[in-house]
Amino acid sequence: MLQILLMKKTLIFFALLILVFIFLPDVIYAQTPPDPGGDPDNAAAVPIDGGLSILLAAGVGYGIKKVRDARKKTQITNSDEQDLK
Repeated sequence: MLQILLMKKTLIFFALLILVFIFLPDVIYAQTPPDPGGDPDNAAAVPIDGGLSILLAAGVGYGIKKVRDARKKTQITNSDEQDLK
């Protein structure tokens, strides 16, 4: 009996929650976005270089680190093989 009552309360709760989420956007309206400015016909004038150069520099740095780590690893394995001989 207690489980059935708990299930009914849970079902009613979720039904009301779904109704709130369905009808809430009709009640709450956001403000219109401000004018972005600039010429809307000139869409090609977008600055791409802001983060692209930083991303490129980070990629080069990561590549250098990987190469150095690989060289260290081969040097260590080569010295271990020479010690075994």
